[in-house]
Amino acid sequence: MSSRNEAIQRAETYFDSGAFLKDLARLIAIPTESQEPHSKPQLMRYLKEEMRPLLERLGFKTHIFDNPNPAGGPFLYGERIEDPSLPTILTYGHGDVVRGQAGNWMGGRDPFVLEENGDRIYGRGTADNKCQHLINLQALGCLLQEKKQLGFNCKVIIETSEETGSAGLQEFFEEHKRMLAADVLIASDGPRLQADTPTVFTGARGAQTFTLQVNLRDGANHSGNWGGLLADPAIILANAISCIADARGQIQIPAWRPTSLTPDIREALSELPVGDPQGPTISENWGEEGLTPAERVFGWNSFAVLAMKSGVPEAPVNAIDGYAFAVCQLRYVVGTDVQGLIPALRAHLDANGFKDVEIRQEDRGFFHATRLSPNNPWVKMVSASLEETSGKKPHVLPNLAGSLPNECFAETLGMPTVWVPHSYAGCSQHAPNEHILKPVARDALRNMVALFWDISENGAPN
Repeated sequence: MSSRNEAIQRAETYFDSGAFLKDLARLIAIPTESQEPHSKPQLMRYLKEEMRPLLERLGFKTHIFDNPNPAGGPFLYGERIEDPSLPTILTYGHGDVVRGQAGNWMGGRDPFVLEENGDRIYGRGTADNKCQHLINLQALGCLLQEKKQLGFNCKVIIETSEETGSAGLQEFFEEHKRMLAADVLIASDGPRLQADTPTVFTGARGAQTFTLQVNLRDGANHSGNWGGLLADPAIILANAISCIADARGQIQIPAWRPTSLTPDIREALSELPVGDPQGPTISENWGEEGLTPAERVFGWNSFAVLAMKSGVPEAPVNAIDGYAFAVCQLRYVVGTDVQGLIPALRAHLDANGFKDVEIRQEDRGFFHATRLSPNNPWVKMVSASLEETSGKKPHVLPNLAGSLPNECFAETLGMPTVWVPHSYAGCSQHAPNEHILKPVARDALRNMVALFWDISENGAPN
């Protein structure tokens, strides 16, 4: 009779034999850059040539759906229904990646060729998100090899537009609510808080990106002849930004300051580590004064200037430009009035004398803020399983600091959402040299096959 430990050993053998990295290499080799319109055929190829055969080998019935939004790529849905009376798990992944940025990787690496270097495995999509959903699907495979049955029902959705805001995902979910119905979402994306310890998060911060622009006149004028006579768009814009956030980055717009950092959330965040030894040093005197680093990044809103420009920075000349712009972003938690974000910004700029500053909201979609109580039974069950397998108490977050389409599961489908990330903070996600760590991937594969074993044996938590 099979045991939990034998299922874990099967997963270890699959990884240690090199079969896992061989499978991952094929996924990485498909350049699924959803930000590039010419890559749409590659999105379909990923689903047809890799995901569909993998799921069908696991006994899933599959179907590929066109996206209801022309801006988005296709969806792959799979289901394995063993008994309608059993609990049903929905899992998710996204097969698309950001631009490869070829030519910018160390040592001339090809972003779409998997390359090992010590404990690091390089390639676009390793951390985000191909490795992560491959781990979960292959963990299901290891469980099936060991038990011949899952012992629960499982549904899978793979999208191909997450890196462009998950275009069409909500509409697809609204149209197929019954098909996608499940007791819980258990999926993986994002980083662990610390590479050697499992992390669980149950939601995400939302994101709103917008452009501020000051357009006073066409062209530029000599700074000697016109300095002191012509208003400078860059100075106006810089002062407008300074009234949104002060010198230490504290948000100055009352409607942008959340009310959801409650005592129970502060308690959940109180023992969580922040930062990574291989990442940048945290700025101690930055962000909301009086909050801990964990509260600032997981429990509060943050404003950032992503890019700004006036004139020609690469080759400055003695001229006052007539135009300046800045691309800005607010990351926000539950308890923020999403519909009121831009109106509040407009009112705040006007009240501070910046009516010349125009606001242009980004056309692409962005994700909303979501959060599930750490005391939810599914969260507790997943955390207990991970602790038993890894020997370490997981870090449990009420929400990820970044953003992902969790509202489609939590709100549109109305199910509890439990995310178990398989990457780490220093993975260079979205940048050149994206990679995973072999020890993290191996540990994650062990954890997930054991988690699925526990659900198979024990059913849904009470």
